[in-house]
Amino acid sequence: MEYAKSLQKKLENKTATIGVVGLGYVGLPLAVEKAKAGFQVIGFDVQKEKVDRVNAGENYIGDVIQEDLEQLVKSGQLKATFDYSFIKEVDAIAICVPTPLDIYKQPNMSYVKSSAQAIAANVTAGTLVVLESTTYPGTTEELIKPILEEKGFIVGEDIFIAYSPERVDPGNKHFNTKNTPKVVGGITEACTKVAASMYRAVLDGDVHEVSSPAVAEMEKLLENTFRNINIALANEMAILCNKMGIDVWEVIDAAATKPYGFMPFYPGPGLGGHCIPIDPWYLTWKAREYNYHTKLIETAGEINDSMPDFVVQRAMEILNEQGKAIRGSNIVVLGVAYKRDIDDYRESPVLPILERLTQFGANWQVVDPHVPEFKLAGNIVQSVSLNEQLLRGADLIIIATNHSEFDYNEINKFSNAVLDTRNSYSSEESKYIKL
Repeated sequence: MEYAKSLQKKLENKTATIGVVGLGYVGLPLAVEKAKAGFQVIGFDVQKEKVDRVNAGENYIGDVIQEDLEQLVKSGQLKATFDYSFIKEVDAIAICVPTPLDIYKQPNMSYVKSSAQAIAANVTAGTLVVLESTTYPGTTEELIKPILEEKGFIVGEDIFIAYSPERVDPGNKHFNTKNTPKVVGGITEACTKVAASMYRAVLDGDVHEVSSPAVAEMEKLLENTFRNINIALANEMAILCNKMGIDVWEVIDAAATKPYGFMPFYPGPGLGGHCIPIDPWYLTWKAREYNYHTKLIETAGEINDSMPDFVVQRAMEILNEQGKAIRGSNIVVLGVAYKRDIDDYRESPVLPILERLTQFGANWQVVDPHVPEFKLAGNIVQSVSLNEQLLRGADLIIIATNHSEFDYNEINKFSNAVLDTRNSYSSEESKYIKL
């Protein structure tokens, strides 16, 4: 256990060098926090553009403060590289690479596998390897562990492997990488203790140790499956309330007055981001190995996936009331980011809404102060500026993302009709029509 004691001491006194593989929405904020905590940090990424931007002190992630990154790079506390031979220099390394789904909603583990292989080819004895990418239960022990063992390492003795899920909520004003509690599960007790020591040396939030990587992996899926299912319930209530002529947001607000047994979730145009719409499908896929069909999870997914169609259907109804067809109509969509006040449009439900509007022959434009351009069906689309002329010229405004920069009173004043999918405006005298 000499390696464990030595590494734990390095982590506690912050003399360890820490590596982060993957400098995206999870990896870069984590690398910055580790460097701010006093560790020497090396970021690894296969994309030269990201490496160059980090080394230039140029931030590209909303949850990272530009001045922090610039200062850390200038002081030499943080650097980036695409040369994985530098893994020899690190004492601990976190894997924060994408784990997307394929077209059949099956996990694509190629990024995790290639990262583990690159680490195994260069890592030295006494190093901690932590997987942070969201994945199915069993990944750490079934994929990461064998790759490192092939190099002759003994887990828990001269190599330490753990899983600790990222829990970043982009745009959250209260919780971030630094103060969000961490869950850690190692393959052995020594692995857990060493990994927990690293996070306690970096974060302000509590570090909760669990008995295995599988528990930590399942815990992350439970978090986002819980949200997925409850949002699906809110979306289904929105559809039903619309048919019954009831304001679903008023219903939810009334239910939320109960001090126990109810937690409010809200409807919208669908789910977005790389967590809530994606994570439950890892569990669905893994469940098949145990001959179990996750009926509730899949039904929730179907409801949430249907919301873009419901939004377009509502748009058609509103236009029809004006005596207009959707074909040839001018529609302005406010927001393409998947949630308020962020620049991330991965898996945004606005994308399928735009695709359907195109299919029906509508003329549309998008306004998003956080996303100046985005990719849709292989094409680059530019966001436009919000102004009186744009509002007056539109047959319909769709509020898809309720950014705080939007002037909702101005939108109401100059618009012909507004479909509000986010409960942005509640005045009965407005032109807003709720989802």
